[in-house]
Amino acid sequence: MTVSENDTRSPLLTVRDLAVDFRTTDGIVHAVEGVDIEVYPGETVAIVGESGSGKSTTAMAVIGLLAKGGTVANGSISFDGRELVGLSENELRKVRGNQIGMVPQDPMSNLNPVAKIGTQIAETLLAHGQATRHNVNEKVVETLTAAGLPDAERRAKQYPHEFSGGMRQRALIAIGLACRPRLLIADEPTSALDVTVQRTILDQIATMTQEIGTSVLLITHDLGLAAERAARVVVMHRGRVVEQGPAQQILNDPQHPYTQALVKAAPSVAAARLQPQVFATERGVADGSDGSGGSDGFAGSDGSGGSATAKPIDNIVEIEGLTKVYPKRGSKEDFYAVKDVSLSIPRGETVAIVGESGSGKTTTARMLLKVIEPTAGVMRFDGQDVAHLKGKELRSFRQKVQPIFQDPYSSLNPMFTIERIIAEPLEFYKRGNSAQRRAKVRELMESVALPNSMLHRYPSELSGGQRQRVAIARALALDPELIVCDEPVSALDVLVQDQILTLLSDLQRERGLSYLFISHDLAVVRLISDYVCVMKDGELVEAASSEEIFTNPRDPYTRRLLASIPGNELKIAS
Repeated sequence: MTVSENDTRSPLLTVRDLAVDFRTTDGIVHAVEGVDIEVYPGETVAIVGESGSGKSTTAMAVIGLLAKGGTVANGSISFDGRELVGLSENELRKVRGNQIGMVPQDPMSNLNPVAKIGTQIAETLLAHGQATRHNVNEKVVETLTAAGLPDAERRAKQYPHEFSGGMRQRALIAIGLACRPRLLIADEPTSALDVTVQRTILDQIATMTQEIGTSVLLITHDLGLAAERAARVVVMHRGRVVEQGPAQQILNDPQHPYTQALVKAAPSVAAARLQPQVFATERGVADGSDGSGGSDGFAGSDGSGGSATAKPIDNIVEIEGLTKVYPKRGSKEDFYAVKDVSLSIPRGETVAIVGESGSGKTTTARMLLKVIEPTAGVMRFDGQDVAHLKGKELRSFRQKVQPIFQDPYSSLNPMFTIERIIAEPLEFYKRGNSAQRRAKVRELMESVALPNSMLHRYPSELSGGQRQRVAIARALALDPELIVCDEPVSALDVLVQDQILTLLSDLQRERGLSYLFISHDLAVVRLISDYVCVMKDGELVEAASSEEIFTNPRDPYTRRLLASIPGNELKIAS
């Protein structure tokens, strides 16, 4: 519902001049200052901003669940005309769940791993008087069914680890809306989910809140998602609201420099490749104009390329019939994680593999990295069969092919300094002496735009974007020819994401690097890739140039992926 400026109704939630402080060992941290927000009945309002902008802290202040050391230092939080600041914990408990529901970000860490899903929903229903001991099981099934979970009676008896990410998030939605609250706070409810699951979850929230008449306060760093789902957008930066207004107005005419930077950095399927390459037809790759799917010589074709005068393609990687099979426990049928995949990576370019979780994209990457062995198929690197490499040849291969992983924190040793992390590959492969390695580390720090003053810090002392730059520097240490990027920006905010993608593109141009880029985010893939391979259920369903995939997708699954991108149909200011 869109609320006009002339709306005479009273807001359901009013936040005025809110200030939140945290007491730390280094003194008082002013996390939120002077925040003003209104949410009207039936309205969805989105708060957007980077990590640390104060958006989640503002939401937690509303329901009195600030982290340890946090206090509301100033301001008012009024819900349905009742002041929440100053209420006792017992009084706040009556508001939480019953009047204000919550859907947190990480579904695994916010569900009790040793309690059945039904038990956790039943606790909420019983605590707020929404069910009795006699009918609680029936109410649990009704709640899970309303949240879009099929076979709800059976699912209620399962544990969180038996659910997929999307199913766990539906369970949290069920808990958040179980008591039919008047306001739902959704804190990054889909940030860890694939685009198709993301759309399903958001549609489910929209359907349930519309039926109940619930207002939604949506916390997100995704501007496209916010603009698509919210009537109004509130932009926060360094604890303050820098701009707010109707979603389309914010997108098309941002006033504050920070909002302008957010809009500019937001990945879009309509955007151009970050560093345009010489187009494929000039290099012997067909342009797909013949109307056949997967016509590019780089992937899944006969390799003939374009015209008779075209030059042959210089492929650094060639994969044919790649298959990975796992036996199923208690079943005679095997599970095909990857089935008969064929693709190539042209030297100096980026091939992206996209698909939902379970599509086989990461398994394909791990086989290329020699982390797991394929069941069948051929993998050639620089014309050499990778599958049978051993000894010195395998050590040489591993130096030429390096990974960058999704989580920049868990992929770095927390006990090592930044200098030691970057130097570790050089030491392992005995590259140079100590002085030469120190010089190399400093050169790598400069190449990823990090100051040498960070060399003696630990990963915990760096931001997410800085940690990912360290991971990139480490991957570059051995001067590889190919880098396998497995969801390298999915854990980052949009502005940091934009910086990392630009860095990867610049390094590719400067060093002639080839990339295999694994992602479920097609808007990001549009910015970084020259070619795209789409995987579903372990199989390659479509492969073509990036331009072809995004302007003329042929497979229904590819079209569904593109249609699921949040904000895909919105016109964003350039």
